[in-house]
Amino acid sequence: MRYLFVHQSFPGQYRHILNHLRAEGGHEIVFITSHQQPEMEGVRQVVYRASQPTGQGHPAGWEFDYALRRAEAVAQVAGSLKQLGYRPDVIIGHQGWGEMLNLGDVWPGVPMLGYFEFYYNPTGLDVGFDSEFPPAPDLAAQVRAKNSVNLLTLQLPGLGQTPTRFQKETYPAWAQEKLTLLREGVDLEMCRPDPKTKRREFRLGSLSVLPHEPMVTFISRNMEPYRGFHSFMRALPEIQRRRPDAHIVLAGGNGIGYGAAPADGRSWQEVMLQELEGQLDLSRIHFTGWLPHEDLIRMMQRSDAHVYLTYPFVLSWSLREAMAVGCPLVVSDTAPVREMVQPDVTGVVVPFSDPQRLAESVLTLIEDKSLAGRLGRAAHHFAQENLGLPDYLQRFQALINEVAAMAS
Repeated sequence: MRYLFVHQSFPGQYRHILNHLRAEGGHEIVFITSHQQPEMEGVRQVVYRASQPTGQGHPAGWEFDYALRRAEAVAQVAGSLKQLGYRPDVIIGHQGWGEMLNLGDVWPGVPMLGYFEFYYNPTGLDVGFDSEFPPAPDLAAQVRAKNSVNLLTLQLPGLGQTPTRFQKETYPAWAQEKLTLLREGVDLEMCRPDPKTKRREFRLGSLSVLPHEPMVTFISRNMEPYRGFHSFMRALPEIQRRRPDAHIVLAGGNGIGYGAAPADGRSWQEVMLQELEGQLDLSRIHFTGWLPHEDLIRMMQRSDAHVYLTYPFVLSWSLREAMAVGCPLVVSDTAPVREMVQPDVTGVVVPFSDPQRLAESVLTLIEDKSLAGRLGRAAHHFAQENLGLPDYLQRFQALINEVAAMAS
């Protein structure tokens, strides 16, 4: 079978299915991307380049302009593939950046399986959720405009997939009929508990944590309000006051993935460190930056309390992996998280904007080893029952076959 995958950052959400197809053998797999990565045997990467908008149009139309440029660039490289005799049986890709918009013009009749991540809404979801950052008066119009690509891609031939019920339900009712809930799996062989990690010195670069020292972890692609970085930082003075021996380890970048940057041009890390100046023992707080995946897993295996916070928004892979590892979890009481974590069964659930409750919950897990162990085991069991790769890949393959059968 001939597969065409499309995602600006190879391999994106498709690493597991690509490995599955490669192991199965007998397929021709092409992946169109704008960020080439190290080669994956059996997968041909084809790189496109899209120019950025000049900035002369309406500000709310910038993303749509960029999406159309991506669509055009992807269609151009697809046309070159077509001239070489390539015609996919199915096209699979992320619908968020416009890359797939024009592929039906290159290969009419080839069905598509699109990854639909989030339908923006000016009220009731992420926008206005955090009272600390009230939306600007004109933000509603900009948010509606962000759905331009969503709405166009929903008209493409084929079906859509989405990873959580919450994310599916952000879409209008008429669109949900086209979307299949396909919960993403976790590599349970890689993401698994390792009790030995807590019984020996943990080292990560210059960081050293002894077995008797508590370790609190926080992982986010970027340190920013959408993932509760500000709430977590405000919980640290109390955590450090009562457990000065604790190491606080934060893994992730210092840029902006979602939402807005501080108005003065600083990073959110700089903002929070200034706000809390004099209240923190910085020698026990470790910002690691981005880490290799295997180091993130080791972090979670060692963690005595892992904190995951998010607005009502796209759910992070790190939560699924933390559950698989068996982390004692403290998580935000927000819709996407409630879909995964059962309060006081697989984790401690706290209000997103309550640093005091967050601190108390982290301290409870540090001090009550029995509770932490019970919650971690239950989280691991949930992952084993619901997030295993074999079941996920079987359902993914069935959905692909359903889409491929729609070819005209």
